[in-house]
Amino acid sequence: MADTGINVIILAAGKGTRMKSSLHKVLHAVGGKPMLSYLMETVSALGTKETILVVGSGKEQLEAAYPHAKFVTQAEQLGTGHAARVAVDAMGAITGPVIVLFGDVPFIPLSIMQTMTAKAVEAGTGIVALGFTPADAGRYGRMIVGADGCLERIVEYKDASDAERAVTLCNSGMMVINGTHAQKWLHALSNENAAGEYYLTDLVALARKDGQTVQVVEADEADVLGINSRADLAHAEKVLQTKWRRAALDAGVTMTDPDTVYFSADTKIAHDVTIEPGVFFGPGVTIETGATIKAYSHLEGAYIKAGASIGPFARLRPGADIGADAKIGNFVEVKKATIDTGAKVSHLSYIGDATIGADANIGAGTITCNYDGFLKYQTIIGAGAFIGSNSALVAPVKIGDGAIIGAGSVITQDVSPDALGVARGKQHESAGYATTFRTKKAAEKANKSKG
Repeated sequence: MADTGINVIILAAGKGTRMKSSLHKVLHAVGGKPMLSYLMETVSALGTKETILVVGSGKEQLEAAYPHAKFVTQAEQLGTGHAARVAVDAMGAITGPVIVLFGDVPFIPLSIMQTMTAKAVEAGTGIVALGFTPADAGRYGRMIVGADGCLERIVEYKDASDAERAVTLCNSGMMVINGTHAQKWLHALSNENAAGEYYLTDLVALARKDGQTVQVVEADEADVLGINSRADLAHAEKVLQTKWRRAALDAGVTMTDPDTVYFSADTKIAHDVTIEPGVFFGPGVTIETGATIKAYSHLEGAYIKAGASIGPFARLRPGADIGADAKIGNFVEVKKATIDTGAKVSHLSYIGDATIGADANIGAGTITCNYDGFLKYQTIIGAGAFIGSNSALVAPVKIGDGAIIGAGSVITQDVSPDALGVARGKQHESAGYATTFRTKKAAEKANKSKG
């Protein structure tokens, strides 16, 4: 997008003590992706002049996770107003609007940001504050709006009168500041309060004192969902999953028990896909139309082509590429392997670092022995090949088109096309051995019991 002159400050300097984790709070995953990444992606779509992350404790983790981002450090945790001031000072001359966001409030829609920044450049507007009306206003700060529709003040719950507490419009804490006033107002903030901190909310009074209006944009409660604890993280996951399940159903996906299906942020599912109960999609899964994912399967980093059948109880790991109309059956694990059109791996098998040709049939209990303790090797199985049950294919090895591998074989050398490959001990039978063995052992047991 073209440069709109919008400046973004993302506050991520908090210690996140309620999360009780060595991982930075905003790096905790929701829907398979760090919560901060949702916000960063939305900001990127906004079209910005500059984006700054204000960091403090755990900044090394954030710098490693987002190596191309611009960071400033808030050495002392002196409040949200102080954090914004540190960022604004790093921006130099500012003309465009400055939007201040929280790294632990990741789901603000692009449309809300666009509305806020558009209002911030209107003549006479100093600040645009983001509010919301929750189902339970609880102890949120209240936004007191005048008859002209502009924000007069923000009152903390503990300081609010009964009449003010009856107001349901609550403060999210996020706002857009007119860039021409941002540095002056942020440096004018006072910390003469019980906590000794500088608060963004005090900018409202400074803007009004300078004759600037303060407008309000209202978001849905789910849009400003904050994540400060493990319980909040679980709630956010539930909110996202509910949203994604509904979107999948609306897009033509059949789910027999949607509440038991879990998606990731980047899951791509075409219409007419059927998903049975208990299916989990990790990051990087794409499913083409007409495929069926049977119950209790786990998929991650996999591509499933049209008409394929997966599961039940299958595990597809990164690099699994399942061809059209192929079948991956119960208790089958596939990793970094291509299964071509119509091929079948129906039962109790491990297929890793392999290529399986079209219409090949892999018998129950077959494994590709792809690792020697140091390196991984490839197994190639040709089109139309038949691998007998309980076979071990020791890579690197190639099974030719149409070849047959006898059940129970350990194959260590290539097998030619249309050949039979068998590698197992020759069966030997000793007549009467079982009777002799049982008689001998019974006598031994009797002698021991007498002793």
